[in-house]
Amino acid sequence: MLDGRIQSVMSFVMFERVADIGADHGQLSIALIDGGRATKVIATEKNRGPFDALRSNISAAGLDGAIDVRLGDGLQVLKAGEVDTICIAGMGGALICRILDAAPDVLQSARQLILQPMNAVNETRDHLRTMGWAIDDEDIAEAAGIIYEIISAVKVPTAPKIFKRESSPLRREFFLRRLKKLERVRDEMSRSSCARSSEKFSALAAEIDALDRICRG
Repeated sequence: MLDGRIQSVMSFVMFERVADIGADHGQLSIALIDGGRATKVIATEKNRGPFDALRSNISAAGLDGAIDVRLGDGLQVLKAGEVDTICIAGMGGALICRILDAAPDVLQSARQLILQPMNAVNETRDHLRTMGWAIDDEDIAEAAGIIYEIISAVKVPTAPKIFKRESSPLRREFFLRRLKKLERVRDEMSRSSCARSSEKFSALAAEIDALDRICRG
């Protein structure tokens, strides 16, 4: 049984050639093939121990022909044009950004990024925009009592959206918590005339307004 985090990442996949970076035990890779979401997956692990465990799991699932298991660091084990969708889940936001920056040719040839940063989510969003990627959709998922944020980004310029998916109590709770947090940050910044006139304050106000509209339903 897949947990909510993996199910959410899987649901975002738009293309049939997928890279699963830092694939861990291979749950996502296996589910993508078994569920018909992908016809080819390249699953990677950086260190020998996790790589051997990953390769063993893929073999046990009988998917050696569909899932190519590779040992190496991030996107550097891929060639440009090998995959269309790149999934990186369960890593810190700063590490995800470094992985993306380290292989510009591979990144340039990809068509979709699906990222699930464990922290620094806003910084990850900002980095995507800086690299010329547009956030196409976002979701949140719960697994073992922890809430995770999942981001889908594409290279085709589109207006950023905040959660296209239908509402749920979990999403509403998440929005309300985030709204209250941002309102506290806004109140702190409002004490400084310099901060109030900054671009960051304007962006913060816009996000608060968008979240407020969503919470009001």
